[in-house]
Amino acid sequence: MKVILTLSLALVLGLGAIAQSYVILVQPAGVKEWGYADLSGNLIIDAKYKKCIGFSKDGLAAIYDGKLKQFYFINLKGETLATEVKDFKLIEVLLFGMKGFNDGFVPVEINDKWGFLNTEGKLAIPAIYDKVTILNDGFASVQRDGNFFVVDKNAAEFPVNIPGIQDLNDFSEQLASFRAADDQVGFIDGTGKVVIEAQFQAAGDFCGGLAWAKNKAGLVGYINNKGVWVIQPQFEAGKNYDPETGLARVKTGDEWAYVNRTGDLKFMKDSESFDDFRNGLARGKKAGKFGFFNDKMEWAIQPQFDGARDFKNGYASVRSGELWGVIDITGNWVIQPKFEDIKDVEKVK
Repeated sequence: MKVILTLSLALVLGLGAIAQSYVILVQPAGVKEWGYADLSGNLIIDAKYKKCIGFSKDGLAAIYDGKLKQFYFINLKGETLATEVKDFKLIEVLLFGMKGFNDGFVPVEINDKWGFLNTEGKLAIPAIYDKVTILNDGFASVQRDGNFFVVDKNAAEFPVNIPGIQDLNDFSEQLASFRAADDQVGFIDGTGKVVIEAQFQAAGDFCGGLAWAKNKAGLVGYINNKGVWVIQPQFEAGKNYDPETGLARVKTGDEWAYVNRTGDLKFMKDSESFDDFRNGLARGKKAGKFGFFNDKMEWAIQPQFDGARDFKNGYASVRSGELWGVIDITGNWVIQPKFEDIKDVEKVK
């Protein structure tokens, strides 16, 4: 059974109000539904949901009722958010599940058209679009009648006047990538204006002011928000830049390595697998066990787990034997292994 685990840093006693909480999706033994609990592992919302996702930073989680065939949202008290529209759908992505609230808004489909609900349950951006992305950094990419627009939190529209534009992606750090008529990729800003001309075969999201991009020769480097190469294209593949460590995972030849802003490479020689850095640590594997290494390419948490997820908000979900628990950034157990499955620790208001 899968349960969502909520961890509270502070409860206002007597009032039961949550000052700050963390939420984890877990699967306790012997139960088939999902629920929510605190960092001590105690449920604060009973395990009764078959299809749901973790809480957003806004303090709302999306639920799907299979019997009623309806989506809805709950808060950390388990109360249902009153919405002015009832029969709506959410964006669902294979393997990743439903898309919930982000940046105070959630895309909803009503009668085959998309709009956005706010955290008060109001349809703040009307359902008039054929296609939308999530709203991030104050902007969403939308499409109506074959035309692309940017829409902001106030429902203001900005046309994207790029002849032959094929697609427009999510915003990240107030920039969104688009694919032009010639299949090349560039970026627009929140007003729909092109700020980086279409010139790349592919490109990733901006993180910490950098985005990976692939040139016409098929090599990957990193550009700044002006489209200037900061790290020259030279890699077979590249992942999003991590501003905390100043490193990005790249493939050079047959090896994975980590590159900094000046182009210097670091290799982790003592790991069988390599993941992106999160919260200053990257997940690795040695002799079949998972651990976490730091930006010095040294094990900060020795390989000892049978399964592990990346760190998020200072915590990582890890498996010992058949059961999952949670550790902190020092590798100490916060929740002893007792769940059949578990997801990331989410920080909520």
